[in-house]
Amino acid sequence: MENKLTYKNWDNQRQQELNEKLTDFMDVIKWAFKEYGENILYACSFGAEGMVLIDLITKVQPNAKVVFLDTDLHFKETYSLIEKVKQKYPKLQVKMVKPSLTLEQQTDQFGSKLWEYNPDLCCQMRKIEPLQQELDNVEAWISGLRREQSPSRKKTEYVNKDERFKRVKICPLIHWKWEDVWSYIKLNNLPYNELHDKNYPSIGCEKCTLPVKAETGSRSGRWANFDKKECGLHKA
Repeated sequence: MENKLTYKNWDNQRQQELNEKLTDFMDVIKWAFKEYGENILYACSFGAEGMVLIDLITKVQPNAKVVFLDTDLHFKETYSLIEKVKQKYPKLQVKMVKPSLTLEQQTDQFGSKLWEYNPDLCCQMRKIEPLQQELDNVEAWISGLRREQSPSRKKTEYVNKDERFKRVKICPLIHWKWEDVWSYIKLNNLPYNELHDKNYPSIGCEKCTLPVKAETGSRSGRWANFDKKECGLHKA
């Protein structure tokens, strides 16, 4: 497609035009699959936003590519939800992406419970590197980032230049509030992670996720004992 925006031919004016032209989340999703076709994937953690995006995406592209970074450290509730999603959306191409090292191999090389003393390295090996390998095969990826989630996400646009992975990153839900996410889930009777009912608004690996108090922020339960609020997937 002529004038297709990619990382290699990035054009700031084209990006600005797109972000002004795209009017809402469905407009963004329809444009994304028309623009990139097979060369786009959705990296999904199967949180509340993930369930909304999966439902919206399948209305446009029923056989869309969905990547889940299977660190081998997720909650059993997360794995159970993924199976429910596969049943509900049988055409969806859900790929469970594993790190190059098993947990046993990681322990042999770096010691046991790496996440307790060097979570950045653990995330690098078990999330960032596997996603990079998947993104090497496409031109763009979809993310469920919302502006209200954290200060670092307040400037997220519909269409973004991703310096971390050297790809175009598309975020259809940037204007959604937490209440909007749950209204959509309830209205459409979507499956969701049971941990959300137990004060887990943001769900990652079991070893690095705690329940939170409402006033402390949706991501305060992630890496609670460290000065760390992102795994690194969404940092430039």
